[in-house]
Amino acid sequence: MTPRDAADANDNRWSDLDRPPLNGAALRRALVRDGGLWCDVEVVERTGSTNTDLAAVVTGEKGADEGAVLVAEEQNAGRGRLDRRWTAPARSGLFFSVVLKPAPVPVERWGWLPLLTGVAVATALSRSAGVDTALKWPNDLLVTVDGEERKAGGILAERAGNDAVVVGVGINVSLRTDELPVPGAGSLALAGATTTDRDTVLRAVLRSLEEWYGRWRDAGGDPVASGLQEAYAAGCATLGRDVRAELPGDRTVVGEAVALDGDGRLVIATADGAREPVGAGDVVHLRPA
Repeated sequence: MTPRDAADANDNRWSDLDRPPLNGAALRRALVRDGGLWCDVEVVERTGSTNTDLAAVVTGEKGADEGAVLVAEEQNAGRGRLDRRWTAPARSGLFFSVVLKPAPVPVERWGWLPLLTGVAVATALSRSAGVDTALKWPNDLLVTVDGEERKAGGILAERAGNDAVVVGVGINVSLRTDELPVPGAGSLALAGATTTDRDTVLRAVLRSLEEWYGRWRDAGGDPVASGLQEAYAAGCATLGRDVRAELPGDRTVVGEAVALDGDGRLVIATADGAREPVGAGDVVHLRPA
């Protein structure tokens, strides 16, 4: 990938002094190292979707190496799960995607990648911004604003070609109340973050992701041996709550989320005593934490 730094390209980059641009060159110096996971960090001023852009590079003629990172100061066609739109003001958050090629890990364990990313992001936000972040299965990042649980971020993992997964992350960093897209949204700033410096937060997130990914890959993708299953369960706000899972095929499962199985599926105990593992779908929390 050819570096194109937003900090060099945008003549109006200081229009909001509370939201300075990211410096791609500085991020590369901090994150790209011999023997490390990250091979390149590219920052662009705006794009439709970093996931779409990286997937196109991966499957294109030149391809992309594992560890390529694409960050956008603004996305106008960002996507969450179920093709939901993800939009926010320029430089108000972190919107980035990475290329992972977990070839040593059996494909059936690749489904852990979005959960792994959630653990890595939550860990990094606690360390770098002092914000306790809970995980809503399978891919939402929750913070507490004025005593209320709010969504401040999300994760989207997509296969790209035969050997790669593109993982996208969106985090609302400095979003203000009047900028929230929906009432249930939140941001690190609204959750009382000790810093909203996106450079600091992004470095922490990518370093945490590198650490967790390396641990998981070295364990052959085993969620128990790598500590991933335990860490996700410990930080998951969904477990122990009554939920409604809206599944493909217009099927609904209602019950208590009681466990996370070895494949990363949410196990729901229904009123008739059955335990049903859910691997895909939209989960709604029915009971307050």
